[in-house]
Amino acid sequence: MKKKQLMQKLLTLSDIKTNGERKGDIIVNNPKLFSRILAKGSLGLGEAYMEGWWDCEDLDIFFDKLLSAKVNKKIKPINAIFPLIKAKFVNLQNKKRSKKVAEQHYDLGNEFYSDMLDKRMQYTCGYFKNTTDLEKAQENKLELVCRKLKLKKGEKVLELGGGWGGFAKYASENYGVHVTSYNISKEQVAYARKICKGLPVEIKQEDYRKAKGKYDKVASIGLCEHVGPKNIKKFISLVNDCLKENGLFLLHTIGKNSENKYTDPWIEKYIFPNGSIPTIPTMANAFDKKLVLEDWHNFGSDYDKTLMVWYDNFNKNWEKHKEQYGKTFHRMWRYYLLMCAGSFRTRNNGQLWQIVLSKNGIRNGYESER
Repeated sequence: MKKKQLMQKLLTLSDIKTNGERKGDIIVNNPKLFSRILAKGSLGLGEAYMEGWWDCEDLDIFFDKLLSAKVNKKIKPINAIFPLIKAKFVNLQNKKRSKKVAEQHYDLGNEFYSDMLDKRMQYTCGYFKNTTDLEKAQENKLELVCRKLKLKKGEKVLELGGGWGGFAKYASENYGVHVTSYNISKEQVAYARKICKGLPVEIKQEDYRKAKGKYDKVASIGLCEHVGPKNIKKFISLVNDCLKENGLFLLHTIGKNSENKYTDPWIEKYIFPNGSIPTIPTMANAFDKKLVLEDWHNFGSDYDKTLMVWYDNFNKNWEKHKEQYGKTFHRMWRYYLLMCAGSFRTRNNGQLWQIVLSKNGIRNGYESER
């Protein structure tokens, strides 16, 4: 079967037409597109979009259809074996490699992110319970974290991966706790120190592996995706060592159902280098004999909503940034946000977990928060 015919068959399975007019249909601008996709898989698909080889008005719908039909599992490019081998034998998230994602992604510019995110600069999934507003959803998320941790005035809280300081500021202002936060992104650290000035908050520009001391509570919101399978047990051991005897740990992370051990090649190259999305078995094995599972909450469908608002904000404010970042970046970032939205929409590829663990188990049980 010719390459074009094969791709047409796979797209038909997804209810996607080439040069069609429906939402999610694609416009082919370069006849070599299908050969490139079959040769390089998702990497070829993404790079071809960045270079203008194809267009789609509603990329989120395109990816929802594509992933729902599991077309991604039917294409086996020649180079698919290399990420598997690399992930098996190389620690992609060691201290040296972990710096790359901060430099390439998180240090893009605080002004750029402020035009895309909410006022608290939350770059993780919002909690859209009883709201459709991103600002409220991100406040809901922070409040949910604080309630799940059962924060009390005067407690010491360790935060691993602090982002732009939103959680540290919210927890210290609303719950009277002292927060020590670790982060390797210089742009985020500078911003966090500024907004937390005068509060009982200490922002450290250091790798999470440098954390030390004893704390009543530990929070990690959006870091685990950069920890990696070869480091997850040490990560949990570090948390265990830093927790006081009756302490609680909240882990907020993207998760996935599939057992593949590597990140999507396009996401790995252009968005989150050396990232790794954890699976349930990976997490369960890491907790074993160290911490007690108290609660596991999945609200992955809210990431679709979060990403779509981020995309709208990004698109609305693009004129301010187009001279600095350029056309290729615009296509790359559009592809990234809408591909992820479509992925979370399928409910098969993207999950969002908030996991609560305790040091020794909560006497009389843990009361879950929602």
